[in-house]
Amino acid sequence: MREEHLAKLRDLPNLIENIISFNVGKDILHLDRSFDTGLTSTFADEAALEAYTIHPEHQKVAAIGKEIAEKVVSVDFLD
Repeated sequence: MREEHLAKLRDLPNLIENIISFNVGKDILHLDRSFDTGLTSTFADEAALEAYTIHPEHQKVAAIGKEIAEKVVSVDFLD
């Protein structure tokens, strides 16, 4: 299911507008402090981030992540 989740994450820029950059990868170090999947994304502004957050396609993929994840962390910031 993890590979399916990664594939669906990677497809989000094709389904959701206003994503400037979107990178998804899986952990290669497997340290105690590591997470299995990492994602970085860039949006033009806070409104574009909010549109992505509530988009139905994002919600579907997020639901898969919640199903397979023990813990999820995120950081959203303005540059």
